[in-house]
Amino acid sequence: MNDTDASDRESAYECFECGTIHRSASQPIHCPDCGGQMRNRETALE
Repeated sequence: MNDTDASDRESAYECFECGTIHRSASQPIHCPDCGGQMRNRETALE
């Protein structure tokens, strides 16, 4: 049985500007390196 709460799970977020990948439990608004917009890498781009 897995006791990990889904809200505590880290996800990978990628910067649209510089491509930096940042792992976090909550979505960062801006890239820590360049300030660009971040996206969740688990979300498909269509």
